[in-house]
Amino acid sequence: MALLDVTDVLLDPDFMDLGIICCRQDQVVGPDGRAANAETQTPFAGVVTSDSGDILQRIAEGSRIVGSITIHTIFRLQDGGDGRDADEVIWSGTRYTVSNINNYSHFGRGFVSATCDLKPLSG
Repeated sequence: MALLDVTDVLLDPDFMDLGIICCRQDQVVGPDGRAANAETQTPFAGVVTSDSGDILQRIAEGSRIVGSITIHTIFRLQDGGDGRDADEVIWSGTRYTVSNINNYSHFGRGFVSATCDLKPLSG
């Protein structure tokens, strides 16, 4: 185990953003016997930084804006797998999809670093 407890910084109110929401999709069986998605929204705190920022891509069909952010948090976000969809995150009124998780559970209380891609492609 590493000796540096990075979570002390992540939980510092000067860095932490309290306005992040995790949207987790689960499948349930409806009354008609068909599968339906049920979304659970859970607020959590973390440190949000720009990853690649917003990028205008010009392609033959037109243009679109893509972008990503990085979230460092002790909340265990998921990037999909094992029959689950990737979590979606709402931050600053915009929805992002968790595309990559780096697990740093060996630093003190542990945290994850999540790369989140802009979901509503616009342009």
